[in-house]
Amino acid sequence: MNPVDYDRALYYTHRSQWDNLLILMVRTKDDFLSKKIEHVLHAYHFSRDYTVIESCLYALLRYIDHANEMVKWSGADPLFHSDGW
Repeated sequence: MNPVDYDRALYYTHRSQWDNLLILMVRTKDDFLSKKIEHVLHAYHFSRDYTVIESCLYALLRYIDHANEMVKWSGADPLFHSDGW
């Protein structure tokens, strides 16, 4: 678990940087984060129903919030880069 991945996911989502979010989805070691990003990108590109997009986006944001809380609780160093980038 790399805490920087959650910050990046939040930033890329907020800025609608879908290409960078896709790259993060592939590179992250967190399978749950990767799957949540995949659902958001799929809904954004293929769904015509805004409620589906909104629900996927909120699920991603809830997971990012949860993961950040777990990082704070575990006392992990947020500047630690275990995956090399």
